[in-house]
Amino acid sequence: MQNSEAMALSAALLAAAGELTQRIHEGVVARGFEGVRPAHGFAFARLAPGGATVTDLAVHLGVTKQAASQLVDELVRKGYVERRPHPGDARARLIVLTGRGWECTRAAEEAAAEVVGGWLDVLGEGEVRALGDRLGRIAPYGPIRPAW
Repeated sequence: MQNSEAMALSAALLAAAGELTQRIHEGVVARGFEGVRPAHGFAFARLAPGGATVTDLAVHLGVTKQAASQLVDELVRKGYVERRPHPGDARARLIVLTGRGWECTRAAEEAAAEVVGGWLDVLGEGEVRALGDRLGRIAPYGPIRPAW
């Protein structure tokens, strides 16, 4: 593959990721979750499985612990997350999604399904499944985080 072809492929993937992020965000806002930003969604992706510490979240987002702590403070104020005692570390706090945080996460899943539905119209189900399989082989584990 020539460098120009590699750059074109890179640009297409970045454009698709950017559009996907923006359209999910727009779908979440349209479903009544005002005051959220795409960065919140990347945090929710890390918190959803079972919570995380601020340090875990900082690593996931690729930011400082202080920046992650500020993000958590904002999400607490907005009612999307809460701090709980950490079950395995008395010195740490576990950040978990609240009911509103889970509702927002479900809204993002619905918005993502709408976007992918548009891809189905363009590519067909087989092509979209193949695309998912191939991208999964390239980036199997994530993390799903913003490119600051």
